[in-house]
Amino acid sequence: MIEILVDILWVLIGSYSLFTFGLLFLWRSIPKNKMDGKTTSTTLSVIIPVRNEAANILHLLGDLERQSLPYHQFEVIIVDDASTDTTAELVRTFQSGTDCRVHLLPLTDSFTESPKKRAIESAIHIAKGTLIVTTDGDCRVGAGWLEAIATCYEQSSARLISGPVTFTPETSLTDHLQTVEFSSLIGSGACTIAAGKPTMCNGANLAYTREVFFEVEGFEGTRHVASGDDEFLLHKIASRYPDHVQFLKQTESIVQTGPHRQWKQFYRQRKRWASKWKHYKSKSPVILALYVFSCNAALLVAPLLALAGFIGPTTLLAMLLLKWVPEWFFIGRVLWFLKKRGSIPYIPLVQLIYPFYVTFFGLAVQRPEYEWKGRKLV
Repeated sequence: MIEILVDILWVLIGSYSLFTFGLLFLWRSIPKNKMDGKTTSTTLSVIIPVRNEAANILHLLGDLERQSLPYHQFEVIIVDDASTDTTAELVRTFQSGTDCRVHLLPLTDSFTESPKKRAIESAIHIAKGTLIVTTDGDCRVGAGWLEAIATCYEQSSARLISGPVTFTPETSLTDHLQTVEFSSLIGSGACTIAAGKPTMCNGANLAYTREVFFEVEGFEGTRHVASGDDEFLLHKIASRYPDHVQFLKQTESIVQTGPHRQWKQFYRQRKRWASKWKHYKSKSPVILALYVFSCNAALLVAPLLALAGFIGPTTLLAMLLLKWVPEWFFIGRVLWFLKKRGSIPYIPLVQLIYPFYVTFFGLAVQRPEYEWKGRKLV
């Protein structure tokens, strides 16, 4: 029985090593999008769902005011989801002193199982841009962000464009650990898009045509799920237009968001994210989620077998290195692109923690209760 278990561990860890080298190959194969110097004509509607973002919203609005695209080409729709702070007042003050087209759309505090989906849908109905671009109220964007998205759309005719997201400059060990972990998700999502089997994207940097949103009936069928305003839509669009989903590999398009400084916030967010896989209608993301869970769980079983004397220290070390070495190369390349070279030395520490992390959240989502911005969601 133990021999069979050891064989299963070798199969899981060995296949995961090949899988990670495959990700590295796919990442390197994704072409870097470049500005071609041509004037773009695509119009964009930037939708920003917010709730109690008084501490952050003016920073983002200032970034949008400094975009390289002319103001007539884009509009900004701030969807205020019943904030109890001064978010709405700050947006109104900003509106009165800028030529940038900023609209404030207030929502009432009525119950909904997915407030973010409700906010995005409400804004899309009044949006006038060809492209819908979503981000979050606590994000920061560079001056070329919207131009990079518009250029990518005009060069590729993509129905959906997934952009890179990372964290603001790190100031602590936990910041670096989150940067490394998050980069692995961004890189993996980009690679699955490149492979034609999209699984992940991030709503903090996402663009899709307004037309295709209505064509696939938006969030219909997933409104009862607390999270997934980004990935469920990705799967719908990819199912209908498998060759028209693209990852925007361009440094000008990188969006930054703040790392969590409290464990409770980190836990709630990751629990919401991990809860989505049970609701996927496409088989590929479900299979991938179960596979990653199994491979990381295998790395928890191997040390237990070593402690019990069933495998030797050399075998355990070989298993660990088989998983860790390809991961280090892959995550390192993604961090380099994201301009996070200072976080590369922290990869080994994340690799030690990650099997516990994946297993923990895989079990935690079995209790379907989540919280977002002070609201309990089921």
